[in-house]
Amino acid sequence: MVQICSLASGSNGNCYYIGNEKDAIIIDAGIHYNQLLVRLKEAGLGKDKIKAIFISHEHSDHIQGMRIICKKLNAPGIISKRTFFKIADRWKPDSYSFFTPGHVYKIGDISIHPFIKKHDAVEPCSFRVELEGKSIGVLTDIGEPDETLQQEFSKCNAVFLESNYDKDMLWNGHYPYILKRRVDSDLGHLSNAQALDLTKQFASPQLKTIFLSHISASNNTIELAMKNFSVLNGRFDIKLASRYGISELVNL
Repeated sequence: MVQICSLASGSNGNCYYIGNEKDAIIIDAGIHYNQLLVRLKEAGLGKDKIKAIFISHEHSDHIQGMRIICKKLNAPGIISKRTFFKIADRWKPDSYSFFTPGHVYKIGDISIHPFIKKHDAVEPCSFRVELEGKSIGVLTDIGEPDETLQQEFSKCNAVFLESNYDKDMLWNGHYPYILKRRVDSDLGHLSNAQALDLTKQFASPQLKTIFLSHISASNNTIELAMKNFSVLNGRFDIKLASRYGISELVNL
C-alpha cells in the first residue's frame, strides 16, 4: 500500500511524503526538523522509513530544513548538481547525492523521475514517483505547464498540483508590480485557472486524487481554489495541501 501526504505546502515551507510499508522519501525540506516530527506523528507516519530527501530547487521554502533533517534522519539529500552549488553552505547536508534531470533515481522499490520545469531557479525540477504500480506527481512552483510536464502529469494516479493564485486577486492586490509580474510569468507559479486547464486537458483515467497545493496566502483563498475545481467533483477526489499543517493521508 502506498501512502502519500503533504506535510507542508506554501511559501512558508514545502514538504511531501511518499512511501509504503518499507521505504519512504520526502520531497523538499522547507520546514524545520521538529515540525517534521510533529506532523509525521499527526499523520501516523514514522521517520525511520524515510531513506532520502529530494530537493526541487534552491528557494528557501524548499530547503531551509534540509541540513538538519538529513542529519537527524541519517538520510542523504538528493539534489541536482547545479542546484546544490547554488545553495548556501549553511543549508547543504553533509550527506548528499546528485540526480540528473530526465534520469530515473532508485531508492529501494521507489523510482523517482525528476524533470526540468519552468520556474525562476537555476535548475528547477518536478518529480513523478513510482511505487507499487502507482505514479504520484509533485508538481508545484511551475510558471507554465510545458510539454514535459503535460506528459508526466498524464501518467499520474495522484498529484500534488500547484493552484497558487487567483489572477484577479493577484493583480488587484498589494504586491508590488515587479512581484506581480514574476508570479504571473512563465517562470512563476500556476494559477487556479492554469491548474484546472491542465487537469481538464491531460488527466488520464487513472488519475483519482488531486491535492491543490502551494496556495498563496495573499493572492488566493482555499474557497476560490476549491470552487475553481468544483466542476470536476465526482471525477476526481479534490483535497487540500495546507500551508499550516498536514493534509489528509491518502492510501493508494
